[in-house]
Amino acid sequence: MDKMAVYCGASIGNDPVYQQAGQQLGQWLAENNIDLVYGGGRYGLMGTIAKSVLDNHGVVWGVITKELEDRGTMLESITHIKVVENMAERKLTMMNDAQAFLAFPGGPGTLEEITEAFSWALIGDNQYPCAFYNVNDYYQPLADMYDRMVEQGFLEAEGRQKLLFSDSIDEIMDFMSKYEPPMVRTYHK
Repeated sequence: MDKMAVYCGASIGNDPVYQQAGQQLGQWLAENNIDLVYGGGRYGLMGTIAKSVLDNHGVVWGVITKELEDRGTMLESITHIKVVENMAERKLTMMNDAQAFLAFPGGPGTLEEITEAFSWALIGDNQYPCAFYNVNDYYQPLADMYDRMVEQGFLEAEGRQKLLFSDSIDEIMDFMSKYEPPMVRTYHK
């Protein structure tokens, strides 16, 4: 894996644990020669992780919309930047540029992006791993919801096993390094 897309908040949250974990993630990515692909922003956890990668001599690929660039939200020191027309193009560009997808704590946009990457994996349009970095048990209710999807027959157990929730970057990287895409979903009459 050369590049990892990290989806995360444009806010820092209200617990310092998120910012500390973001700095550690950025350092870890740089030390392991994994480029960061992210939304190009300078604020919140997005900025925290990107700045940490750069501070540790790593490479950052930002993908930002023209509208957000015009608002002055772009991190100017990014190694590589792509300015795109809209959010749909931004998401597709990030998915095309990365070989792994990680959700760090964030809001609705973060959840939308990682959910799309995972749902595409289930239908055969994304061959790369998806995981949730479950810092401070932030995503535990969502992990429970995915388990409920299996219990209620809306997600196959094999598919659920292809999505990791963990608070350990080492466990996440082990999962990603051993990942095999799920069997393409089949439909029954």
